[in-house]
Amino acid sequence: MTSTPPIVQVRDLQKSYGSVEAVRGVSFSIAAGETFALLGPNGAGKSTTIEILEGYRDRTGGEVTVLGVDPRRGGLDWKARLGIVLQASGESGNVTVTEQLRHFAGFYPNPRDVDEVIDATGLREKAKTRISKLSGGQRRRVDVALGIIGRPELLFLDEPTTGFDPEARHQFWDLIRSLKTEGTTILLTTHYLDEAAQLGDRAGIIADGRLIDIGSIHEIGGADARIPLVRWRDGNGMVREERTSHPARVVAELVARLNGAEPEDLEVIRPSLEDVYLSLVRGNEAAAARTETAASAGRGVLTEQVVRA
Repeated sequence: MTSTPPIVQVRDLQKSYGSVEAVRGVSFSIAAGETFALLGPNGAGKSTTIEILEGYRDRTGGEVTVLGVDPRRGGLDWKARLGIVLQASGESGNVTVTEQLRHFAGFYPNPRDVDEVIDATGLREKAKTRISKLSGGQRRRVDVALGIIGRPELLFLDEPTTGFDPEARHQFWDLIRSLKTEGTTILLTTHYLDEAAQLGDRAGIIADGRLIDIGSIHEIGGADARIPLVRWRDGNGMVREERTSHPARVVAELVARLNGAEPEDLEVIRPSLEDVYLSLVRGNEAAAARTETAASAGRGVLTEQVVRA
């Protein structure tokens, strides 16, 4: 029995701009039908990585295949199998939503029904409106509609819900879940960590051009990063907290000490994906700062030795 090859395969990806290393040895794969969230702070290397996978930017080193093809050599047939929702909008403002979608649908061999896409992206009331007259959030919905009109095998979503109100975001999540049910593979970047938690199967976290962790949404960061925190206020008004794998036991002991009364301001906090993400990124920043401090100290000693010599 042969296993299905990954839709995306990245090995030791590198990208430099002169002396600046934007991506430094990133490796990961994405399986067919998987939703993979690529997370990281601004300037971490996410956009560069995605642009290389999309074929918009050349890499300096490493190996990349997307749908079995090196993006540098991907032709029109390969591009027709992709759906891309960029951070910046590039749609024409002088046509209506429906006209633009019909125009783009003509580029693909098996496009979705235009009316179906309009409904799915919440654009029915604006279907006959010129794009130049839409709000920022409505234009973002047009971007998403254009990204899915071609029924892509692999969909790139780069900050897709920027400008969406909470209700629109939840509607969009339902749309992505329906695409996933159809077998669409999705690569998502987002600064909304709850969005990544809702939609992602796995996540990779990039910081300073390196992949610092990768794993399933519910396991990334390791078991220690997900230990619950029990927090309460004691009889002197002081806030106390204890990190424990057995929060129910700690709460029971607190209640027993108070003769059955519940401690004031009692909370049991289970780390979310956002908590884990922030811990990993801050830990990476602290480690980088320590490395730089050590390197600076080493340069100082060397300078002093040279001067003495």
